[in-house]
Amino acid sequence: MSSPRTRADACPGVLAPHDAADGALARVRLPGGVVTAAQLRVLAGSAEELGDGAVHLTSRGNLQLRGLSREDPRFEQRLRSVGLLPSSTHERVRNVLASPLSGVDGGLADVRGLARELDARLCAVPALAGLPGRFLFALDDGRGDVAAERPDLCWRATGPDQGVLDVAGVATEVGCAVAGAPALLVAAAEVFLTLRTQEPGCGAWRASEIPDAPARIAVALGRTRAPAAPGDGPVAANPRGDDGDDPHLGSGRVGTRPPPLPIVDHGPALVVAPVLGELSAAQLRALAASATEVIVTPWRTIVIPDPRAAQRLWAAGLRPLDDPALRISACAGRPGCAKSHADVRGDVRDLLAAATDLPRAHVVGCERRCGAPHGPHLDVVAQPDGTYRIDDLRVPDLSALDRT
Repeated sequence: MSSPRTRADACPGVLAPHDAADGALARVRLPGGVVTAAQLRVLAGSAEELGDGAVHLTSRGNLQLRGLSREDPRFEQRLRSVGLLPSSTHERVRNVLASPLSGVDGGLADVRGLARELDARLCAVPALAGLPGRFLFALDDGRGDVAAERPDLCWRATGPDQGVLDVAGVATEVGCAVAGAPALLVAAAEVFLTLRTQEPGCGAWRASEIPDAPARIAVALGRTRAPAAPGDGPVAANPRGDDGDDPHLGSGRVGTRPPPLPIVDHGPALVVAPVLGELSAAQLRALAASATEVIVTPWRTIVIPDPRAAQRLWAAGLRPLDDPALRISACAGRPGCAKSHADVRGDVRDLLAAATDLPRAHVVGCERRCGAPHGPHLDVVAQPDGTYRIDDLRVPDLSALDRT
């Protein structure tokens, strides 16, 4: 269990943006990562006219705009007009991941559409507006991709029509059919809120901060039988599922992060990414012209259902997943963050223009190391004197990465 929280969670949203050095920062939730062409066009116009000109991908499959004005109501109005802000009370708690390639390539079960239903169910329960903004739900189709993203509550498929509830990465013996997954997750979230009030001074933001949360939530659900469609309520589940050899199934902590999304450029889908997780307005419009909807993943990549869109997207500056430029990620840096010691994104772009072979690295402007990826990588930290530290090696600039 982590140390007790002593302040309220201030995770930003649209109605409660974060005041950064370059203006207000607003985070737009995309349950399941799904965003339509019409929504992409509205975001492109908003970035150009109201923000800093770009839209940033987040590590939870959401989007952020920077350089906004708190006093300008147009951004909120535009999002409401295209369904990107369906609830004022539950805005910051709509944090839902779903396996992005589910029903398209691989996986044990098809979880498409379940994130939308879970979102609607969350917004329909007034008490769940009290969830912390960092609380994370996931619907994993059995491949283990979003289950590895440290969700607080995860329904994870163990077969074509059956799955189990994971709490803070620990498998429980509570499960249900695919159709019952949204209701089960909502019921588990209500139990979390109850447990949170029973821990004096805890103020937990995450399920992992509640002592024995997996067992306590499982016991509560076993007694109350979570509401669901007929026949889809929680049932005792075989924690090993249908495949006794799968290391991700079974009791105890769920397995480690699976391999990255495959590059599916000649089959049913295309997976692309922008450099530094930053989409220009032109790239947003290119995506909108490529499909009626696309999926933003928690790995700062985008799934497009039509691989024939590849040439249009390459022309717009989006990259295939094997592009060396995608090995480097970075925090906001200057001028957006007052705590940063450097314009890290500018420095990274200079490096990418000259470098030919780069390691996986995350470049940050201070010791807070915001936005660091979960997987193995070099930490590159700007210093107050203008130099960088690559792990324990002090270097004058980022060009040293090309020799690491």
